[in-house]
This record gives sequence, C-alpha cells and structure tokens, in this order.
Amino acid sequence: MDCFSSSFESVPSYGPLLKAAFSIPISHYFFGAFFIFLLCFCHFLEIHFFRDLLTGFAGQPVSLTFHSSSPVYHFVASKCKILHSRYLSTPWLCSPHLQTAFLTFFGRPPAYNYTRELFKLADGGTIALDWLMHTDVMKPGVQENGAIIPDGKIPIMIVIPGLTSDSDAAYVRHLTFKMAKCGWNVVVSNHRGLGGVSLTSDCFYNAGWTQDIRKVIEHIHCQHPEAPLFTVGTSIGANILVKYLGEEGLKTPIIGAAAICSPWDLLICDRFISRRLVQRFYDKALTFGLKGFAQLHQSVLSRLADWEGITKSRSVRDFDNYATRLVGKYETVDTYYRRCSSAGYVGNVMVPLLCISAIDDPVCTREAIPWDECRANKNIILATTQHGGHLAYFEGITAKSVWWVRAVDEFFSILNSNPLIHTSKEMQVASPSPAEISIDQAPYVNVMTRLRMQFLL
Repeated sequence: MDCFSSSFESVPSYGPLLKAAFSIPISHYFFGAFFIFLLCFCHFLEIHFFRDLLTGFAGQPVSLTFHSSSPVYHFVASKCKILHSRYLSTPWLCSPHLQTAFLTFFGRPPAYNYTRELFKLADGGTIALDWLMHTDVMKPGVQENGAIIPDGKIPIMIVIPGLTSDSDAAYVRHLTFKMAKCGWNVVVSNHRGLGGVSLTSDCFYNAGWTQDIRKVIEHIHCQHPEAPLFTVGTSIGANILVKYLGEEGLKTPIIGAAAICSPWDLLICDRFISRRLVQRFYDKALTFGLKGFAQLHQSVLSRLADWEGITKSRSVRDFDNYATRLVGKYETVDTYYRRCSSAGYVGNVMVPLLCISAIDDPVCTREAIPWDECRANKNIILATTQHGGHLAYFEGITAKSVWWVRAVDEFFSILNSNPLIHTSKEMQVASPSPAEISIDQAPYVNVMTRLRMQFLL
C-alpha cells in the first residue's frame, strides 16, 4: 500500500503548468505562431535576406569551373571583371522563387520593335527571325521596310529562347536590347509555332531538336559571311545550343557561345521537378504553357499526337508522353530525355562556351550540371552562383538590371576583340571523324596554346 501511494505521488501534476500557460497573454501566442509561420514561409521560399544582411549585402562570389590550362580562361574569362566579382540579388527579390516569379509576371523589359524575317525551311516549316539592329537602338523608330541590311563585320548574336518563350519574353528583351545598345546586331530565332507564327508543317521543335538552329545559323552566315557569329541559348534553348555545338564540332561558323540556365540532363530535371511541393508548382506552370501552345496548333497536333491525353496532362512528363514523344517518334519519354540531353555532348564542344547556372535554380537543378565534363573541356567556362533563380538574376534596388546579361556582354566583347579568335576560325580545316574528335584537337585550343607558348618563350 505504501509503495502504491509513493508511486502515485510521483506522478507530475500539470495544474501549475496549465495555470502558467493561461496566464500568458493570447497576443504572445499569436506572435509566436506568426514567427513560426514566418520561418516556415522563408524556408519554403528559400528566402536568403537575413543571410545577405549578415554579410552586409556583399553578395556571393561567382564560382568558376574550367580546365587549368584553358586558353579560353587565360585569354578571355580571366579578363572578365563580372565573372570574378560577386552577385547580389535585388534585396526584395531575395529568393529564387521571387526572382523567377518577378521575371515571369513583370520582368521590366525594355520597349522596342523588332524587324521580322520569315525563314522558310525545306520541310515547309516557318521560323520567325526577329532582328534588332544596333542602329535601331541608336535611332529608335528607324525601319528598313522589313529588310535586313548587312552591316559588314559587325558581330551578330543569335538568341535561342527557352520552352514556349519567344522574342517578347522579358529576359530575351533585356539581352537583345543590351547587346544592340553595345553595338551588336541581334536576331532571335523563335521556335516553330511561336512568336505569332502558325505551324506550316508537321514538324515540331523539342528540347533536343537542333536541325532548325543549324539551318538558321547557316542562313545567317550565308547572308552575312563577314560578320562574326555568336549564340546565346536560354533554358531549353541552352540545351539545344550545347547539343548543336557538340554535334557540329569544328564545322560550326559560331565564334563563341553562352548557355544560360541549361537543364543539361532532362531525365534528372524531370525527377527533380516532381520531387518537392514548390517544384510541382513550376511543373504545373510549364504544363499550362505547353497546353496553351498545343491549343494554338490543335489542328496539327490532333493529327500527330494523342489530343485527349494532351488535354488531360497534369505535368510536363505527361505532355511529353502524349505529344513530344509521339511527334518526335521516341519509344518512351525516358528515351526522349536521354537522347536529347546536352550533357553527353559537352566533350565535343569546339568553340569558346560560357555556361551560367544558379545553384538555387528551381527548375534546372544543380544535380544535372556536368561539372567534370565542363572542367575537362578547355573550351568551356562554367560560372555558377549561389542565387539567381531561373533566368532571372535581377540586381540592384530597382531590379532593372540582369546580371547574366552583363556577364554575357562582357565575355563576348572580350572574346570578339581578341584577334586570335578570328585567326583560329580562319585556320579551321575539315572536321575529323567522330572517332578522332577530342577536346585537344580543337583548332581554337591548338592555335591559342601555340601562341601562348610563343609569348611565354
């Protein structure tokens, strides 16, 4: 009986605790709940404002990955102050999701008019080439009655937009206006069925469809043979660009290129975009855009794909299964992703290539970045930042400037001003067979290496 009494008395009494809890003002509970909600909200949106505050808004350094003996780095990238500085996002956009959403819904693109050229393909397809000449920016409103007037040796930059994006996308306008203002002629190669142009054949573009940009580059090179050609690909456009460069090897007339926020490995990105709740929002948004594209071209797609499946698609993978895979004649969606990923083509890139990716990119995960392959290729400079979102990279209090646009401008300007680059392109010979291709055989690397050794000696 004594043992029972002692054990009963040892049970703690919660009366004092409840009394103390009720004595706390209810406003304190609301404050605590709000604080916990704020922490969860900041974690969900990956807000890094307080970390930026602790560092005095100094920004994060840009990380560069390159081959130790890369002439592209020693002669070009090493002179790029932007790549060797820090990136600080706009303080009130201190989240990859806020950055990406702001780009999508606002973006603050500069206002100007393009000059459109309709380029006809051999299969009957039509591509809208939207030109912005440097004279259009210097003298607003001047048009040449729709004709594209050659400007001798003024460099031309070709832009490949991302998935369902066209020349009116905010990030494209930021890029084209900046480059045209700096003296470049710029042309945006809109994907088939985009830019307000109807589909005129049964061929569609996809993440690995390089034939269109190949023909566009050949066309522009033929029309402007003396103008140095540069190319910028963004998102899916970056994947197409890198794959094209790897396929062409030495045969491409491109002098230099930049791949911005590339997905690199479509299979990895497919797994990533369905992993977390926040990524699923992006998946839904991208699917909405793809279904909108399909609606515009229902008369064609309904014949070539599973229209009922398209209308019921709830993810990008669903859309690719019912549309992209069937039109492109791939056995499965995974087969399409594997064959169209650009990561496997990185080793064969034979021209100077600047790759920019954000570690916190909410769409194209860092897990897909081919770090080792980029480091092994002497022609590639991989620049990664801790923040930036997907194609956003807004900076400054007013968010009127885009960091990667400035980085591309500086890299291309230094590259174009280097006479060794043009010399190396003139010395190119016929491309070796695929079995003979290696990174060290690139004429650019060989010429630059020989001249560097002569300088050192």
